[in-house]
Amino acid sequence: MIPCAHRSRGIVAALALAALLPGCGVLTSLSEVGRPPALTPTSNPTTDPSWRPVTMPMPAPSPPPQPQANSLWRPGARAFFKDQRAARVGDIVTIQVNMTHAATMNDNTMQQRTAAETMGMPNMFGLETILPKILAGANPAALAGVSSGSNLTTIGQIQRNENVTVQLAGTITQVLPNGNLVVAARQEMRVNDELRQLMVTGVIRPEDIRSDNTVMDDRIAEARIIYGGRGQLTEVNVPRWGDQLLQAILPF
Repeated sequence: MIPCAHRSRGIVAALALAALLPGCGVLTSLSEVGRPPALTPTSNPTTDPSWRPVTMPMPAPSPPPQPQANSLWRPGARAFFKDQRAARVGDIVTIQVNMTHAATMNDNTMQQRTAAETMGMPNMFGLETILPKILAGANPAALAGVSSGSNLTTIGQIQRNENVTVQLAGTITQVLPNGNLVVAARQEMRVNDELRQLMVTGVIRPEDIRSDNTVMDDRIAEARIIYGGRGQLTEVNVPRWGDQLLQAILPF
C-alpha cells in the first residue's frame, strides 16, 4: 500500500500541475471568484516589462539657430507666446480614436474536369492473335481504358464591421532627436463585472497636436491600438483552453 504522506504529496502535485497547465488565466479567474475584476494600479508606462524605447530613422543633425540681436522672436519657435501643447516627456496629450472599418469579400470557385484514355495493340508482329487464345474474349484493339473526373465547387464570404469611438489622455514617454513624440495611453473602465481596457501607443508630430492639445488616431505613426477586456461575459464568449488546444493539434 502507498503511505498516506506519499499519496497526499501526489495529490498536491497533481493539483498544482492541473492549475499550471492552463496558464495564468485560470489562476486570475479563480482569484476573482465572487468579486469584480481588479483594476490595474496607475503606474509609469516605462516600467512595464513590455515597454521598449522607440528608435526611428532620423535626419542629419543641423546646427541650432542663432539668436538675433534686438529681437523678441525666438528662432525655431512655433508661436510668439509660449506653446501650451504637449512637447516634453511627462506632458499629457488627449488622443481621439475614431475607427470605422467595413469589409466585404465574396469568393466563388468552380472547377470541373473529365478525362478518358484508351490503349490497344491491333498489330504487333502477329502476336496480337495469341492474346485471345490466352484470355478468352480479349480484344487486342482495346487492351486498357482509363477514365477520371473531378468536380470542385467552393463558396466563401467574409463580412466585417468595426466601430470604435473613444478619447483618452496619454503621456509623452520619449522625445526623438527629430522632435517627434512617443506617446502611450492606457485607460481602464469597470462596468458591473466587466473590465474594459483601451491602450494606444505610437509616434506623433508636434505639428499634428491641435490647439486644444488633442491628436487624432490617424495622425499616429506606428500606432498600436488595443481594445478589449475581461470579465464573466468575456470568458463565456472565449473558447475554453482545452478546446483551443484540440483545435490547434487535431489534424481533422
